[in-house]
Amino acid sequence: MLRTNIDTLVKLSVQGQITPPLMRGPYRVSREGVPFVLPGTGGISYNVKVGHLAFGWSGDHVEPGVSTAATIDDRGSAKNTAYNTLACVGNEAVVISGDAKGAKGVVTGMHGGIEHVLIDFAQEDLEKMVIEDKILIKSFGQGLELLDYPGITVRNLDPQLLERLGVKEDHGQLVVPVAGRIPAKLMGSGIGSPSSASGDYDITTTDQEEIKALGLDQLRFGDFVALEDCDNRFGRSYRRGAVSVGIVVHSDCLLAGHGPGVTTLFTAIDGSLAVRIDPEANLARLLGIGSYR
Repeated sequence: MLRTNIDTLVKLSVQGQITPPLMRGPYRVSREGVPFVLPGTGGISYNVKVGHLAFGWSGDHVEPGVSTAATIDDRGSAKNTAYNTLACVGNEAVVISGDAKGAKGVVTGMHGGIEHVLIDFAQEDLEKMVIEDKILIKSFGQGLELLDYPGITVRNLDPQLLERLGVKEDHGQLVVPVAGRIPAKLMGSGIGSPSSASGDYDITTTDQEEIKALGLDQLRFGDFVALEDCDNRFGRSYRRGAVSVGIVVHSDCLLAGHGPGVTTLFTAIDGSLAVRIDPEANLARLLGIGSYR
């Protein structure tokens, strides 16, 4: 059994609300120079769920389930920064206003830039929700440490989810199951961020032939993935030999330098973190949520 500092972690309430979709203009321009008008971030996605493919949607940066923020109008505020940072994948969320009051969901990821926390709820609960309904999250997990693996930094992960991931210990390494491997050359928007304790960064998908050749076009929302040669300890950067593990949180994109977003969960540069391929390494399957309900 993994030894952690779970007994010292702080469980804290953070509160958000369902956000409206936002657009800075009616058109965006794709990586091929083609203007497009498509659904994107925000709102309640009734038919896009964790467990579905992250590719193939007629959308851009589509977020599965419910998109939330602490405040709608000032995304760069201290409230939104705290909300996006303190919420962790696997945290319990509860609706506290409106017709869906009392419904429980699960945090599935964080989306940077727009500062959204993404939450999965049952379909019958989605049908009762409206924009600006309030949601309480019991944030728990930031500050989590693996006592026998000091070289591994853990971010954005509920300790109870850690226990269900199926990680194994093998000759001084922690081995995490992942659905795919992403070479560092494909990581784009969000690289260079000063912190990996919030938000995400994107797998770039301009080279569709390369994406298909690597089988990455089969990635799903909620897939755990390995980011090769990616150091996410103190921001996001390239480092040969580093390994990071994250979770796919939003859909493919048409913008240059963008694609499915990945929220960081583990990272190490000392060789103590390893991965094994498991096509079923997906949050929705693990928790019986999203398309697996």
